Amino acid sequence: MTLTLGTGPLAADAPETTNYVLDGPHQKLLFTVFPRRIRAKLGGQTIVDSERAMLLHESNIFPVLYFPVDDVSMQFLTKTEHSTHCRYKGDASYWTISASETVAGNAAWGYENPLEAVTWLRDRIAIESNRMDQWFDEDDEIFGHIRDPYHRVDARPTSRHIQDRIAGGLVAETTSAFVVSETGGPNRIYIPPDDIRTEEFAQSDTTTHCPHKGDTVYWHHNKSESNDVAWSYPTPLEEATRVAKYWCFDGPNVEVNRIK
Repeated sequence: MTLTLGTGPLAADAPETTNYVLDGPHQKLLFTVFPRRIRAKLGGQTIVDSERAMLLHESNIFPVLYFPVDDVSMQFLTKTEHSTHCRYKGDASYWTISASETVAGNAAWGYENPLEAVTWLRDRIAIESNRMDQWFDEDDEIFGHIRDPYHRVDARPTSRHIQDRIAGGLVAETTSAFVVSETGGPNRIYIPPDDIRTEEFAQSDTTTHCPHKGDTVYWHHNKSESNDVAWSYPTPLEEATRVAKYWCFDGPNVEVNRIK
């Protein structure tokens, strides 16, 4: 995904199909400006409100927002004894965030005395995204990881003949699918439910969230007792609206044929 995972240029195992060499450690860091206002709330209190956030891209890790200390409501933060060490960044200090009787232990961290190679981390604080009650990108509430500006999701219609099988049995066949290409990941085929034998499936309790596509629902295949082999985005984010309610299949028993 993006710059730091998969085949991205800052991934630990970046592709060899380049005409340059990145001179640096195995774990590479890139600090870039995040272009919009970001806010976080806990217990109804605003913990951070910043138009000066920076995004840390680090090999094999999702990007992390770092905020100037001046943009963090430090009255809600209490420094703890907890500490961790990164060989590329230095020793991290941690803070517990408490607001309106809601406590998020060690939910914020920063490098008060970072290594010389990353002095730009000094006087900045990061906050664990899933420990806050709410996050806002401008006035859009966001969930999960922050959307990476280097990440794309493209959905394109395809008239290729697609057949999906589970445990050898045909469960979907269409010439009206979408191919979804997502940065750093394999292409996925999304099929309209009218072309799926939906009577063979039951919705499961599994849900996941993608910061670029939205919230998923999953289905079990009853005939083969295969769990969570299909998913869809009933109300996707704008990047995936073309595949709203379309199904995608994957799993150890799933076979997808693309017939020209």
